[in-house]
Amino acid sequence: MAFDFKKAYKEFYMPKNKPEIVTVPKANYIAVRGQGDPNEVGGAYQQAIGVLYAVAYTLKMSDKAGHEIEGFFDYVVPPLEGFWWQDGGEGVDHGDKAAFHWISVIRLPDFVTKEDLAWASETAAKKKKLDCSAAEFMTIEEGLCVQIMHLGPFDEESATVALMDRYLAENGYGNDITATRPHHEIYLSDARKVPPRKMENRHSPSH
Repeated sequence: MAFDFKKAYKEFYMPKNKPEIVTVPKANYIAVRGQGDPNEVGGAYQQAIGVLYAVAYTLKMSDKAGHEIEGFFDYVVPPLEGFWWQDGGEGVDHGDKAAFHWISVIRLPDFVTKEDLAWASETAAKKKKLDCSAAEFMTIEEGLCVQIMHLGPFDEESATVALMDRYLAENGYGNDITATRPHHEIYLSDARKVPPRKMENRHSPSH
């Protein structure tokens, strides 16, 4: 049976619908950076998602393409994730989506190396006729975070974030979201079929 990150790490991929403190371990990702409105049809964000999935599935099927990865085992491609921030001030202005900076990512199994990712990017580009040069290997260790499940439109997430902020204050923590430690979301629906705003969970850095 294929390894499934969502089942193996339920505490991060299927959080409760109320705030809780978790320690998020170091993980490797395929990442594409960008800026702009995520809802723009054919925009940079949607193009980034296309690149991420193309490279992710090329890695998953690498053995069938003749590329051997040491330690490889069959796995389910993890869900799309994203790190989000806006320049200046506190909070998020959902009315100015063009101001969003983002890093879209898909988690990698630990056996995938930078060299494997470079192979997959080049292979996907040739096969899909798609520019995958923006895909990069990224390692992130978030550590102590607060997380919660959010259901509903992206524009309504401010109320969910407020729940987390209140929980932090009541339990002696402080919110330390910055451009180098941004708001993190995991999309539990397939972002190619369902808009990310429909179902997502998030964990927001705290200390």
